[in-house]
Amino acid sequence: MRQPFLVQLSVIAALSMLVPAAYASVVNENAIARHFFYSALMILILSGMIGLATIANPRRGRARDTLLSMLAAMALLPLILAVPFAESLPDTGMFNAWWEMVSSLTTTGASLYSADLLPAPLHLWRALVGWMGGFFMLVSAIAVLAPLRVGGFEIMSSPYGRDERFQKLPESSDPRALQPHLSAPEFRTELNDPAFRLLRSAQKVLPVYAGLTLLMWLVLLLLGDDSLVALCRAMGTLATSGISPVIGPAGESSGVAGEMVVFLFLIPALSRRFWPGGGELRATERMIEDPELKMAAGLVTLVTLVLFMRHFLGAIEAAGEGPAAPLIMADLRNALSAFWGGLFNALSYLTTTGWNSVDWQGSRAWSGLTSPGLILAGLAMMGGGVATTAGGVKLLRVYALARHGEREMERIIHPSSVAGGGRIARRLRREGAYLAFIFFMLFAMSIAVTVALVSIKQIEFETATILSIAALTNTGPLAAAIPLTPAFDGTAGIASAPWQGWSGLPAMTKTILAFAMIVGRLETLAIIALFSPDFWRR
Repeated sequence: MRQPFLVQLSVIAALSMLVPAAYASVVNENAIARHFFYSALMILILSGMIGLATIANPRRGRARDTLLSMLAAMALLPLILAVPFAESLPDTGMFNAWWEMVSSLTTTGASLYSADLLPAPLHLWRALVGWMGGFFMLVSAIAVLAPLRVGGFEIMSSPYGRDERFQKLPESSDPRALQPHLSAPEFRTELNDPAFRLLRSAQKVLPVYAGLTLLMWLVLLLLGDDSLVALCRAMGTLATSGISPVIGPAGESSGVAGEMVVFLFLIPALSRRFWPGGGELRATERMIEDPELKMAAGLVTLVTLVLFMRHFLGAIEAAGEGPAAPLIMADLRNALSAFWGGLFNALSYLTTTGWNSVDWQGSRAWSGLTSPGLILAGLAMMGGGVATTAGGVKLLRVYALARHGEREMERIIHPSSVAGGGRIARRLRREGAYLAFIFFMLFAMSIAVTVALVSIKQIEFETATILSIAALTNTGPLAAAIPLTPAFDGTAGIASAPWQGWSGLPAMTKTILAFAMIVGRLETLAIIALFSPDFWRR
């Protein structure tokens, strides 16, 4: 643990390259296997040399160093991950390979390439990088962001030096004790070193994360998915990256049963309650009363009903246009398919995964209506749970703002009323809502700035808006779910897919969107914390 954080990540990245190398050797992609194997050896050697050069002068890690390392890892580690990818696709170039790895590592899942033109080992590598990116965020949220009270933890952080849920608040004669910062002397112990916190968090999260991935892979195999497709679906679902080795919906081979499995395994992205650590985020002891889960259930139900009624009314209008239309209206299966397609897509985009249901196109054909793109984009902006693999604004912040708005409406009717709900509920309605509003404004400003920068080139405003939202919410498949005006100013090689909204963009636009993915993954508030004087104080 005395090695620099980036050196340790480089070693992990090099060792992970042996997985696609072995798979490429098995499927007779010998050239790709050599590229991954030689890249792993080269990176291991370079990391070992840097490690030997720095081991003589160890320096105790600080919280700000780890947060800076997280930012550097998202921008620089993809350069290492892109080496075998660029070697395997000589016509794509290092820049496009770096962009693809940034998209995978941030669990965005946007791709410059057509799924049917990429070799299978590269699909495995993209899915594996996305899976490791999801694991990295689950670990870093507890080990790095939680002590700094950013990344959503500020919503539940008590202004007092005690736990509000089980202890009484201090009396008026007893001044409140502010929580010490990580720069305080009592935190400067070896066990509280950021590197040790990362290791302890990784040891707790990895068995659950890997176990759920393995379980989902086996279930999808039993339901009829190909081994590679099932593995990539499992990794893409748990990491909410939405990376797929095939073109098509989530249940193309396994059907609705496979989609039900995906639906079930998307639920852990709604709350940190399903993962080890993050006890300070629990507003209630009972899962059924969890604010994030309640908010998610309400949003998914509302959007599903809206989408179903939209298609239902569209089908009614189509009933009088031809003799075959009444048969469609009488078909209960079309109605159920439309309902399931809306339900699956609502949860998929709320968790910023971006899978589409096999019944999604069927429901559109039933009603003759186009895709409701703004609804999907709105769900992606709300995002999943705090300290999970999902992106977006996060459900806890949305819940705090909703409770604050509800309380303000009550005060209009009863100005002298006293709200109940307990200390945590009052905390969410007051300070939590205030902090959530600040983050929401920062997020809206990030979208505005990204759209303005993307629009510098000759790109339609609607296309620039959706691409910016997809990048900042880490929901790459959102660009493919909404009709966009394609741009053909650039190329990523013979395997590129400019019609999907990403590959045909100019290099400058791709760079802006890549950094927007990083900002969306680490959150604007955490990056702004780097500029705080208190953060840099010794």
